[in-house]
Amino acid sequence: MNRKLNITGVVQGVGFRPFIYQLADRYRLSGFIVNTAAGVSIELEGEERDIEAFVEALHRELPPLARIDTLTSEEVQYVGYTSFQILQSQKESQKSTLVSPDIAICTNCLQEMHDPANRRYAYPFINCTDCGPRYSIIETLPYDRPNTSMHSFTMCQACQKEYMDPLDRRFHAQPISCPDCGPTLQLLDSKKNVLKVGDNIIKLTVDAIKKGAIVAVKGLGGFHLICDATNTNAVNELRKRKQRPLKPFAVMFPNIKSVKISAEISLRETELITSKEKPIVIVRKRRDSLLSSLVAPGIDRIGVFLPYTPLHHLLLEEVNVPLVATSANHTNEPIIRNSMELLEKLGSVVDLVLDHDRDILNANDDSVLQMAGDEKITFRMSRGYAPKSMKLPFKSKKKILAVGANQKSSLALIFDDTLIMSPYIGNLNSLEAFEYFERTLQSFKRFYDFEPDVIVYDKHPGYMSTKWAQQLQKDHPKLQTIEVQHHYAHLLATMAEHQIDEKVLGFAFDGTGYGDDGTIWGGEVMIADHQEYERIVTLTPFRLLGGEKAIKEPRRSALTLLFETYTLDEIVALNLPLLQQFSKEEVHMLHKAWKKGMNAPLCSSMGRLFDAVASFADIVHLSSFEGESGLVMEQYVDENITDIFHFEIESGMINLQPMVRSMVQMEDKQIMVSTFFNTVTEIIFQIAQKHPALPLLFSGGVFQNRVLVEKISRRCKEEKRSSYFQNETAINDGGIALGQAWCALHDLSVQKSMIKESYI
Repeated sequence: MNRKLNITGVVQGVGFRPFIYQLADRYRLSGFIVNTAAGVSIELEGEERDIEAFVEALHRELPPLARIDTLTSEEVQYVGYTSFQILQSQKESQKSTLVSPDIAICTNCLQEMHDPANRRYAYPFINCTDCGPRYSIIETLPYDRPNTSMHSFTMCQACQKEYMDPLDRRFHAQPISCPDCGPTLQLLDSKKNVLKVGDNIIKLTVDAIKKGAIVAVKGLGGFHLICDATNTNAVNELRKRKQRPLKPFAVMFPNIKSVKISAEISLRETELITSKEKPIVIVRKRRDSLLSSLVAPGIDRIGVFLPYTPLHHLLLEEVNVPLVATSANHTNEPIIRNSMELLEKLGSVVDLVLDHDRDILNANDDSVLQMAGDEKITFRMSRGYAPKSMKLPFKSKKKILAVGANQKSSLALIFDDTLIMSPYIGNLNSLEAFEYFERTLQSFKRFYDFEPDVIVYDKHPGYMSTKWAQQLQKDHPKLQTIEVQHHYAHLLATMAEHQIDEKVLGFAFDGTGYGDDGTIWGGEVMIADHQEYERIVTLTPFRLLGGEKAIKEPRRSALTLLFETYTLDEIVALNLPLLQQFSKEEVHMLHKAWKKGMNAPLCSSMGRLFDAVASFADIVHLSSFEGESGLVMEQYVDENITDIFHFEIESGMINLQPMVRSMVQMEDKQIMVSTFFNTVTEIIFQIAQKHPALPLLFSGGVFQNRVLVEKISRRCKEEKRSSYFQNETAINDGGIALGQAWCALHDLSVQKSMIKESYI
């Protein structure tokens, strides 16, 4: 018999074709496999029982990086193939096969790199079909070497032989190379002078790091700024040069054993750290850690990760100490891809640049995750995880582009029955960042021959992504546009990830989002489904003194809550550390601004409430990085304290004044912070009790807080409530594009058709 299989999913550039070749050989089947625009097509001729065994083994033994989304089967006319072959890729106009993320070096390549008898011994660019660069080197599809940044490296005879052998692990591994034909390392100084090319560069670099140097090292999707994480002088120098006084640095460790010397890690955290994606994982720092205290000043958590490229492994093995490895960029600008740009922008920051000549076509920052109890919380979905694809419950006849928010920007595309999420792009507050946004969009358009019929954006009129989308619609009047409220998009992102198709009770807690009434929302409770939402509860609005200035100064949020609760005379009489942050003149001036609403917009932001509590507790008055208040407050929580503040929910408003009055009377930081976390949890479940039939959804940047998520998760289990957090996609604004796309997919104006496919 002859059976034809059409497979979609992550099936190109991941060793899928040689895997199929070997299976066909095992079961004595003839025919062929060929890459298509949609995935792969296979024809099999042989005994029916052998074909059935082949299909079972196909699902059971799938290569580590491959993923099958759909597999359709049909009997076709018998041809009489005499062998099984891997055919050339088909050239078709419609491109829909999935681009694979960049993946850390695999165990087999690592073993070869450490084998003195292997021709790739100590080779910093070793890879195979199970690992190495993918997204970062792809120009367009299909994923063939001429369409990657490896096109300029001509394979030597030995590599060519491996590349053409279906039984070899490097069969059609597009980045295949060796010391004779691959990329070359070079070491530069801060003046762009080439100090060394080729041999001995690793040792020279390590010697400099040991002496306290700051080195920019080219990774998969960009550069890291690296220094010795145990050398306080080096870490302090990096902070001064990068003008990053307090925000924690991520640390790359030589191996998992060395991580455990400096951090307390659970089994689940260990699994994440050692996974093939090698993300940064935020874990608890040991008090006796060997790391400099300046790596994460005043915080008991550190971001840890393991080497994920052969070059990183060679560096870490030679230096044998943990290294600070932070993204090479200016604040609010994208990660840098090439050494000349790096030296122009960060020449005053680095002493040396460890560079190579394999171009990074698509920048890709490190992914950042955290475990909160049993919940995996994604802060940044990027290298290793993105581009991320999701199979949809039905096909969309229109191509949809969602452009996300302004902070932690990402993109989402929908075509047919596939949703694609881009890696993290960043904040769109600079020209460079917006150029990166547009460059990323152009890459995905090129990958999939994608031109949108529908564009989806946030309601905020000031967002760069919103302005861009509206201008695009003006230039292309036939383009359909949909605007989606920010917090509704948060909830839809959670619904999309978990494929929820029912009404939910959603809690969207974050710092800033444009509300339907033109004010700033951020503490929203909604009953929602795919088509609509109803805002049923929110924080009583309070003013942001100084507008955006209040975001960086938690003391302003605390002061405005005092203004909302007390008279000016009563405030002046209070003896609070908060009030020592202002002069009497400033308090009077800000009170006038509050009273008149001058540069003091209303907000209902849970993020700003966290800021206010951090200031009331005399923990953080001026913030040096986003989310600092919540992160520092985690350390003050005592689980033995079970008190809650009195609060009132009337007419859908959570009245904060009773809470403020209680906090003003407190001096103990632990009691205040612990009671606050208990209170936020209690507010959630008092509201939930009124809607017992609805599953609970949680999304927004506030739910990056480990303590809050753990408390909610425990309470959900105790009360046997169904609950959903975003786990695989960013729970902060990085997930907004996903929610926007999900909204458009279910919009009645966007045509769709149900999938009709037969599955084996």
